[in-house]
Amino acid sequence: MKKIILLLLAFIFFIGCNKESELEMILTKNNYIIVDVRTEEEYNESHIKKAINIPYDEMDDKVNLDKTKTILVYCKSGKRSSIAYNKLKSLGYDVKDLGAFDNINLEKE
Repeated sequence: MKKIILLLLAFIFFIGCNKESELEMILTKNNYIIVDVRTEEEYNESHIKKAINIPYDEMDDKVNLDKTKTILVYCKSGKRSSIAYNKLKSLGYDVKDLGAFDNINLEKE
């Protein structure tokens, strides 16, 4: 039983580190667009520096982002960013879901 728990913990640690290192690689290449999919009011209160605001419920086939860049989406809890992720993915974008705003360790304004 202890071995199973240790293996699970190692796996969770590896997945977490892998996700962080993937984000670091994307940020280092400087070929990304950060999209805050919360409401305009939430965005105006605080957001990740250089993020643009496109509320998730306004994402449709008319979204016109640079498809040569990785799109990084986030929201307050991760629910709306998941919806935006799926929508953008279906439109052919390279998308990464950053999840919840408070859990993202990037500069905020």
